[in-house]
Amino acid sequence: MTQEERINSIVDYMKLNRKISMEDICTLYEVSYDTARRDLVKMEADGLIVRVRGGAILSTMTKSVSSYKDRLTEAGSKRTIAMTAASLIRDGEHVMLDTGTTTQYVAEFMSTTENVVVTNSIDVAGVLCDKPQIAIHLLGGMLNAWHRYAFGPRTVEMLNDIRVDKLFLGTCGLTAEGLFTPTEEEAYLKREMIKRANQVIMLADSAKFDKSLYHRVCSFDAIDLLITDVNPPAPFDKLLQDHNIEVIIASPLSK
Repeated sequence: MTQEERINSIVDYMKLNRKISMEDICTLYEVSYDTARRDLVKMEADGLIVRVRGGAILSTMTKSVSSYKDRLTEAGSKRTIAMTAASLIRDGEHVMLDTGTTTQYVAEFMSTTENVVVTNSIDVAGVLCDKPQIAIHLLGGMLNAWHRYAFGPRTVEMLNDIRVDKLFLGTCGLTAEGLFTPTEEEAYLKREMIKRANQVIMLADSAKFDKSLYHRVCSFDAIDLLITDVNPPAPFDKLLQDHNIEVIIASPLSK
């Protein structure tokens, strides 16, 4: 077995077991301690693992996020989740749509009337411009051109006097500690949005589970409902039950 084949096998093992020891590698692949160490050194250099005393754990830390336009090409399950989310909106409700590709799809699927929608996403606002039955409140502030949303003190200030029935919240990553996002300002803004909603609905496809970024937004205590495309893996299934979070598995869109 080549080193590349062995590394691929080690990654598969760690996806199931979350960690591996030097002794495990030596036993499973019949290699020396030095060979096992070299494998882990290479895997760490490639960003696959984090080395710990006696072995390694699988890396869940993500340091970058694709641009908004690039993420729009990864529609699949996001549209499925968005359609389910849009079906929860009732005529006349005031809702807040967080920035993100999935929430943009929620805006596209909205078919209700007499709604007020609050958002800091220029793309969500753009979609809703074609729906005259919906009143749009676009939050202002500094523009993050890479992710196409407004942020900063002015954005938060505009939230101070707002109360909505439902918040549809996107996330870049989920771990047992809660929701994560790549920047401090986005994490702070999401926390402020959560405070303004009677019901917080999190939208997360399967790629978001076991993915950590630089800033934590909140723990699962802040979430009321999760819409996803898969049955949440362990330990999330128990965490969601412990926090009384309702889970809706979105059905695939019919072709």
